[in-house]
Amino acid sequence: MLRLCEILNNLQEKESLKVMRPVLRAADSYLYGSDEVTLGAPHIVDNLDSRRYMLMVVLALMPSTIAAIYFYGWRALAMILVSLLFGGLTEVLFAIFRKKEIQAEGLLVTSLMFPLILPPTLPLWIVAVGSTFGVFFGKEVFGGTGRNIFNAAIVGRVFITVAFPSLMTTVWQEPLLGGLGGFLSYQADVITSATPLIAYRMGELMTYSYTELLFGAAPGSMGETFRFGIIMAGIFLMVTKVSNWRIPVAYLGSVAIFSSIGHLVMPELVAPPLFQLLSGGLLFGAFFMATDPVTSPFTGPGKWLFGLMLGLLTVLFRGFSGAVEGVVFSILLMNAMTPLIDTVVLKVRYKPLERRGVPDNV
Repeated sequence: MLRLCEILNNLQEKESLKVMRPVLRAADSYLYGSDEVTLGAPHIVDNLDSRRYMLMVVLALMPSTIAAIYFYGWRALAMILVSLLFGGLTEVLFAIFRKKEIQAEGLLVTSLMFPLILPPTLPLWIVAVGSTFGVFFGKEVFGGTGRNIFNAAIVGRVFITVAFPSLMTTVWQEPLLGGLGGFLSYQADVITSATPLIAYRMGELMTYSYTELLFGAAPGSMGETFRFGIIMAGIFLMVTKVSNWRIPVAYLGSVAIFSSIGHLVMPELVAPPLFQLLSGGLLFGAFFMATDPVTSPFTGPGKWLFGLMLGLLTVLFRGFSGAVEGVVFSILLMNAMTPLIDTVVLKVRYKPLERRGVPDNV
């Protein structure tokens, strides 16, 4: 390992490889950590830096990733690898062009999360297009990881939903169940099946029990069906303080409240609360995407308001719009509202002190 470290250092010093320095530094930093330290005050003592933060998120995504392969075969892994390849290539090209460091951890989270919110039947070339678009327009045009306004994975998902609506809304695969499931096959026979949310909107009776919805027996996006694993991962992120508990609690709680009211008034349009919570990508969105610290409010009251509005929008989208799955659209809209929410909270809670007895020109 020391020899490899020496080789990387020597390559970084070569003038002929100047263009590739962001890639070499990213590899060095990822393998051996950073040797940069602050030389003067102020110093901030914290037990969670950005790298560990991102790696904890990747760790929390593992149950959904493994479940995606189990339910939909090794093609799910192929979709993940395609997303990583094209999303990573986009970030590398931007880093070389800007002569800046590659944020490898941010790349890993975005490119891993993106395929998990896609239908398992989506062609690989569309996965590549969506991953590239999401990283390009959702992250890099704003300056890269930490400066993006929108969640990059959601930007890619919304783009291909608009560009390829039939592939994103009508072709769903029944998950493989029993034994080793998809671990023994590349892809199961595609059986066109409606997701529970689509079936409800079409007026069909609920054909899946709440237990089946919880453990992944219903069709849906690759990483969103094993909801028990998502709940455990979400609790892990909150306990380790990687994500703030206010947003998922406010989000899921408001969905339960608003859907209860809506179901009493218009049961044919608004599904009951438990069905809302255990269908679609609500749990995945609440625990993994809505809690993104870059695109969500940083104030405590702002987080509560953010989650409350997400719940209201999700119930409205699911019940009254053409987009049956309203989670990604709700989060995208609220990402745009985040700066305004924080600004309003700061102005209301932290008003300027009145300058009594002090001349105006002081």
